[in-house]
Amino acid sequence: MANYSQAHICQCLSRIAAVKRNSVVTITGNRHNTGQQFVQDVLNLARGLLEIGLRSGDIVAISALNSEWYLEWILAVAFIGGIVAPLNYRWSFKEASRAITSIRPVMLVTDESSDSWYLELQHTAIPSLRWHVSLGSSSSDFVNKRDMLTADILKGYSLRSLPFTHSWAPEGAVIICFTSGTTGSPKGVVISHSALIVQSLAKIAIVGYGEDDVYLHTAPLCHIGGLSSAMAMLMVGACHVFIPKFESKSALEAVEQHCVTSLITVPAIMADLATLIRVKKTWKGRDSVKKILNGGGGLPSELMKEATNSFPKAKLISAYGMTETSSSLTFMTLYDPTLETPGQLPQAFGNVTPNSVHQPQGVCVGKPAPHVELKVCSDGSSHVGRILTRGAHVMLRYWDQFLAKPSVSTGEVWLDTGDIGSIDDGGNVWLVGRRNGRIKSGGENVYPEEVEAVLLQHPGIIGIVVVGIANARLTEMVVACVRLRESWQWSESNCDQSSKNKELLLSSEVLRQHCREKNLTGFKAPRLFVLWRKPFPLTSTGKIRRDEVRREVMSHLKSLPSNL
Repeated sequence: MANYSQAHICQCLSRIAAVKRNSVVTITGNRHNTGQQFVQDVLNLARGLLEIGLRSGDIVAISALNSEWYLEWILAVAFIGGIVAPLNYRWSFKEASRAITSIRPVMLVTDESSDSWYLELQHTAIPSLRWHVSLGSSSSDFVNKRDMLTADILKGYSLRSLPFTHSWAPEGAVIICFTSGTTGSPKGVVISHSALIVQSLAKIAIVGYGEDDVYLHTAPLCHIGGLSSAMAMLMVGACHVFIPKFESKSALEAVEQHCVTSLITVPAIMADLATLIRVKKTWKGRDSVKKILNGGGGLPSELMKEATNSFPKAKLISAYGMTETSSSLTFMTLYDPTLETPGQLPQAFGNVTPNSVHQPQGVCVGKPAPHVELKVCSDGSSHVGRILTRGAHVMLRYWDQFLAKPSVSTGEVWLDTGDIGSIDDGGNVWLVGRRNGRIKSGGENVYPEEVEAVLLQHPGIIGIVVVGIANARLTEMVVACVRLRESWQWSESNCDQSSKNKELLLSSEVLRQHCREKNLTGFKAPRLFVLWRKPFPLTSTGKIRRDEVRREVMSHLKSLPSNL
């Protein structure tokens, strides 16, 4: 049966090759590729993968820093009908191994950020793995010493041209994007070509991306936000500027050097950018940046003011979404310089203004994108309930599950987002909280139960509660409330102690080191530890009252420095 009506993310390549033939479309350091060069590299890599035996439905796992090579790999694997599984380079090998074992890839592609994984894999059996490929240069000492396969070698396997004939994996799957599940361990979300394309079209329509944009990759391509925006930019034929990973200094240098027009942020990234811009003597980016999409949590009013001061000509839009919905569900315009009086904050969608974004009824996250259907499933007469969604943007399923677990209501199938909220008369979505209590810190999901399980392994701890506390930079800061076992003592000082006392002494640094030794990923480790001297408050069924713990911690934090 013909596939001429079936969506494929590589359908953008023919347009890039024609419209952007001699224009630069990727910039990574000193490497500049035109549209023709970029597309040809994708096709050459796809041919090489076919030559060595990669086939439709095969899974290729990638762990690397951002670069045009990473984007080439995503498209080349997709072109031949493979499925790409981006892995978080920040994971410990234990976390990566668990993910790799679950998805059973035939190929693992890594760069210098994950060289240690290569060494670990020599002692860990992954039966499905047939190839380990270096994404970096073939001149690397690490690569040469181990005689590794490289992208350059694959591209040189065949000089035959590859026609624009795409292949598809079963179900139309193209990406397995990992997100922390309700248990806190990585869960593979299977995303289709169609889902990525409708999500890209929404961003193009709402944010206003176009072929003249110069887009800075601030988010890693292993995250759905970075991946989804990259797809949107490919569809319009924009120029991609890559920095290996976000650092405020290198990001601002890239903005100024390449006259960047678009980027995405989370509150932590925006805070870091604004802080550095504030102390710069000159800031050329204030005129070039025209579009900023913020995810991973809303911007507090003070940070929003700093953002509009730092990027006065940029349309600032906030998005709410999740990996399971291929990124954004709703959008809200926070600032539009073409509609507002200079120096004033704007009117957002409907009757919602920035000053009313945070209200007793929750946090406003704007209106659903054109392709998104949302509804609230509540008990009784309450207008607050579980937020459900359905449509082409929704994942196919979790990996190793035949179907995503749906919410069935009156014969209809919806995906439960896990969030609690309401929809007002103007169509704006208001979030009240997260049903599973996950913490959103710096754009990452942190699950209290996972962190608590690690800390409880320390012999000096008898009780632990992890909560998220509102923080302007991180959205939420991970805080651990600690109860010590009898005979153990707490001290943040580095004063000399006898060996005997040191054995029964706990401090924040000792517990952070414990987290590292237990392979807890860095962003999940608590930024603050609070000594809890009384029993934790419990419900009648014996569950900890986290909200009460959170309130007491917030009261405690008022006496601490504001820059935590």
